[in-house]
Amino acid sequence: MHPLHAPVSAVIRTVARDVVLHHYQDLAQHQIVEKTPGDLVTIADKESEKRLSAGLATILPQASIVGEEAVAANPALIERVNDSTAWVIDPIDGTHNFAHGHPPFGIIIALVEGGETAAGWLYDPLADRMCHAVLRGGAFINDEIVQARESGEALPIAAISTLYIPEPRRSVLSSAIEGKFTMVDIPRCAAEQYPRLVLGQNDVTLFERTLPWDHAAGVLFTLEAGGHAARLDGSPYRPGDQRKGMLAAASPAMWDRAAAIMI
Repeated sequence: MHPLHAPVSAVIRTVARDVVLHHYQDLAQHQIVEKTPGDLVTIADKESEKRLSAGLATILPQASIVGEEAVAANPALIERVNDSTAWVIDPIDGTHNFAHGHPPFGIIIALVEGGETAAGWLYDPLADRMCHAVLRGGAFINDEIVQARESGEALPIAAISTLYIPEPRRSVLSSAIEGKFTMVDIPRCAAEQYPRLVLGQNDVTLFERTLPWDHAAGVLFTLEAGGHAARLDGSPYRPGDQRKGMLAAASPAMWDRAAAIMI
């Protein structure tokens, strides 16, 4: 585990308890705002990011902080992902679910060093499940090492996020997948989707948007568990790379199988 795992986990759990769960299923309508069409933010997102930022700054004062809501207010801040050391924060991943009073949702934190994700945390407050990964150091769930596994289904299970895939590519993709994979709904929560890959619930997932607060920690978690995640051209995912498109799978062989069909 990462040397900062204990203090970072403590900050995440404290904010989850005092802010996120405090507001869960107790939001007034005026506390939910649409940032862009279909993209919600709540008072809990903002309070969570403020508290997480303060806590992480105490742990590693020299690190820049890149929070989803701060970037929404000032898009230029996303460039700080490329600083020598940066915390990347998703204060509530799965805000759409959270705002509507149902799971899944979570908190995601990534530590990025020299443009590469050095450590990541994905926390499910309702299940008290902490997924953690450290570069070249393995993947863990609640401090127990975990290895990715496929579902074992005859037709592999694919969770495909088509929400941001434009036509006609969306229709072409759906036709290519038919009969080769079993399609299932996405959870609209990366903090849940990446564990589903590692735990054998899904075999493959395709993302169009690849924002660092959604994916930096989850990609590292998948890779360190023995799965595979990469850009559509096969190149590694980097948090500062603002290209679209990424494929993740429970194993390298499953990634290759899916890529031959979906890309």
